[in-house]
Amino acid sequence: MKILEILKQARQEKQKLLAILLDPDKVSLVDIPQTIAKIEKLKADFIFVGGSLLFTDGLDVLVLKIKETSEIPVILFPGSATQISKHADGILFLNLISGRNPEYLISNHIIAAPLLRQTQLEVLSTSYLLVESGRETTASYISNTKPIPRHKPEIAYATALAGFYIGHKLIYLDGGSGALETVPKTMIAQIAQNIDLPLIVGGGIRSKAQIDQAYANGANLVVIGTAFEDGEF
Repeated sequence: MKILEILKQARQEKQKLLAILLDPDKVSLVDIPQTIAKIEKLKADFIFVGGSLLFTDGLDVLVLKIKETSEIPVILFPGSATQISKHADGILFLNLISGRNPEYLISNHIIAAPLLRQTQLEVLSTSYLLVESGRETTASYISNTKPIPRHKPEIAYATALAGFYIGHKLIYLDGGSGALETVPKTMIAQIAQNIDLPLIVGGGIRSKAQIDQAYANGANLVVIGTAFEDGEF
């Protein structure tokens, strides 16, 4: 089944999906078997790979190693047009519509499009919304964009609705890597209740209670990154 169909089904049937985000700069290839074992113990449905800023050139090698070790679908979570690996299963084609930087609205997409055309990757057009999380994150700094104020769920809703009308297939609410606070439950709920698209939520999630809260308010897929890296799951 295609990744998008899995996510659509999760929304329709109120399933609770989980993704673990791996940063290529922070994952040792030697430790991949142990890392995958931990991910499988958590019963994760997807492995996201990527980051806002990469210092290493090992994306292909990492994806191949994961694919050799596990059957869990690998989805690229790219910080730029350079973060493409034909060996993954899919890629989030992220439009950072919460910001106004053309590099992350269209420029990177134009660079990436011909490269993606040469792969078999499932390309998932995604409305990507950064949400204020208690401190500036790498994502907001690198993208040179302001996150949506966490006390303004109506702005997040209007932004996500615009993405829906543009034709995006997924909505991703993200506090960013290392976020101090999770995306507010009122923001998740307003979008989930009013926009019929699969909803991904990540950033600042460090406990099962926070995961359950995101699900309870309408998240279809929860993403854990920093907390997994820190051994909290």
